[in-house]
Amino acid sequence: MSGFPGRTGLDDREAQAQEPAHLEFHFACLGGTDGVSLSARRVRRIIVWSLGVCLIGVAVFILFPPIVSVERRDYDLGPIQSMRAIAQAELIYQSMYPANGYACSLAALSGDPASGPASPIAAQIIQGNLVTGAKNGYIFTIGNCTKERINGTERITGYRITAVPRVVGKTGQRGFCSDQFGTIKVDPRGGTNCIQLLQ
Repeated sequence: MSGFPGRTGLDDREAQAQEPAHLEFHFACLGGTDGVSLSARRVRRIIVWSLGVCLIGVAVFILFPPIVSVERRDYDLGPIQSMRAIAQAELIYQSMYPANGYACSLAALSGDPASGPASPIAAQIIQGNLVTGAKNGYIFTIGNCTKERINGTERITGYRITAVPRVVGKTGQRGFCSDQFGTIKVDPRGGTNCIQLLQ
């Protein structure tokens, strides 16, 4: 090798001349200022963001029905509790005035204790906003009463409680109906055509 000193020097100079190009290529492959590398990086970012948005959309789609269900239960809680309170008041009324049977109006279940003792036309069982028939954005009524004549006296043997939103879509969504058997049914349109069992 000592017989070719010139060749060795040439190899060293060629290696030095090629070294910057090699380093530039290596830097570009690592994501330097090369245009192709920057484009690939942008594409990767777009893909990652797109996947993230899709995953969020799927999560919202999956979770949305339970959210709606919870909101609907919150809407329904007030009128359902009031209907059950009225039904309980009917049982108390029947035990207080067995000859009369059930009450056929909210007025018969209510009454002011300060006005005197309870009576079949003002049993003083329910109080508060429910006395007026309007509570929690719903209107409550008792009607469709069935009667039987026993020993010359008419006795109410059945009734129907209804609860409808004062403004459908704003104060409530569904209408509710019940009777002396305690079963609550639903009208999804907010009226009194209750054909669905409460779930």
